[in-house]
Amino acid sequence: MNPDDQTPKSQTETLLFVFDLKHPPEKVWRALTDPELLAQWLLPVVDLRPVPGQAFIFKAPPQPGWDGMVHCRLLEAELHQKISYTWTVGEMDTVVTFTLSQTESGTHVTLMHAGFKPDQKKNFGGARYGWQLMGEKLIELLRSVA
Repeated sequence: MNPDDQTPKSQTETLLFVFDLKHPPEKVWRALTDPELLAQWLLPVVDLRPVPGQAFIFKAPPQPGWDGMVHCRLLEAELHQKISYTWTVGEMDTVVTFTLSQTESGTHVTLMHAGFKPDQKKNFGGARYGWQLMGEKLIELLRSVA
């Protein structure tokens, strides 16, 4: 199953994706928090630890006008249930939250990326494209790891 973009078309402040995964919450949690697994579907990460207030960085290849750094700070981590962190790139200061709930067949995941300002429509569109792509990579990764 692909990530389901449930963001209303009129929405420009918050992205919402939903995944129904055939994997237990523990396995999905590892994909969301293990630096080796994060590097395979999202981005390489430095200093991610499940301690609220902990600063960490995702590193993407630099591009014209962007050094490739996503500065983050862990806001909340509830084992196998929820992880939330700031996602700051330049003037864009947003929050990414993954919420997991166990289902009969696996895990229901919501991904919310919130806090885009009205003048950040280009960032909003880029994030929508990026999360769709990364969500598909997450699904592939979960199929390939034990």
